[in-house]
Amino acid sequence: MNTLIGLMIIAIGSFGQASSYVPIKKVKKWSWESFWLTQGIFAWLFFPIIGALIALPAGHSLFEIWSAGGSGVWKSISYGMLWGVGGLTFGLSMRFLGVALGQSLALGTCSAFGTIIPALLKGENLFRGDGLILLIGVSIAIAGIAVIGYSGSLKSKNMTDEEKKKAVKDFALKKGILIALLAGVMSACFNLGLEAGAEIKAVLIGLGAKDLLVLNPVILLVTIGGFITNACYCLFQNYKNQSFKDYTQSSKSIWINNLLFCALAGLLWYSQFFGLGVGQSFFEPGSVMMAFSWSILMSLNVLFSNFWGIMLKEWKGAGQTTIIVLVCGLALLVFSIIFPQLMR
Repeated sequence: MNTLIGLMIIAIGSFGQASSYVPIKKVKKWSWESFWLTQGIFAWLFFPIIGALIALPAGHSLFEIWSAGGSGVWKSISYGMLWGVGGLTFGLSMRFLGVALGQSLALGTCSAFGTIIPALLKGENLFRGDGLILLIGVSIAIAGIAVIGYSGSLKSKNMTDEEKKKAVKDFALKKGILIALLAGVMSACFNLGLEAGAEIKAVLIGLGAKDLLVLNPVILLVTIGGFITNACYCLFQNYKNQSFKDYTQSSKSIWINNLLFCALAGLLWYSQFFGLGVGQSFFEPGSVMMAFSWSILMSLNVLFSNFWGIMLKEWKGAGQTTIIVLVCGLALLVFSIIFPQLMR
């Protein structure tokens, strides 16, 4: 029962993340770098700070907790900076492939690397016991992603250039796939950053913090690192493209509109990791479900992003065979989520 509750909470957060790119479509008259930086302030600083503060036991500060966390603090920030590269390319994958296919490829790669690497670093034997279940579950998820990727190639073949541009304005399959794969590999560093903050979680638990929220201060460290990378790139692009005028010359109505939708996008994006931390508290520590939780989150993100892809008509005109292949890929993802539980 606890496992089911944990999965439901992670699923709610995942749906929020998959929905976070919908508000961005409502941003008006701003360049990519301007709205990406603005939503990032909310997604990677504002809401993570709030999440971290509500996790603190009474009478304690974030700096006190981080000081007791040892080297894990800087490791989490460093992994966050690497993840930031993935965040940048992740946004570009949406631009060239659309919400559905872009998130599917990027998050699928992120799922595999973000689950397997921490297990290897812990010395887990992936060919016996729980390690084997973990490996098989990730392999099923990767297979689902591969099938979804294949549906994307079918979509490209079956649609005219006009239909592609109508569904995704800057559609470019080959460029988009390469960027999405890079985004996935680098985005896996987020989970490595969370794993590096294990000592911080232990400090919080020792001070009486609620298990539901102890991941939040670690999430903030990783997102701080990611914000540094993204802010440097976006500000450089503002300078290069002379788009600082987006901040200084926009009308009041444009500012209000864009700020509100960027804030909503940031809140929805952050909900995935808030939900991950809360959901994990319902899993048995050290269990295969705990180890597989990152892959579960990424698989659900892919599932829900394709739901939005269908709602936004990104697959319109792709053909019946393509949709059948897409559904098969999604079914594999669903099975990968319940597989560890079936093997218990």
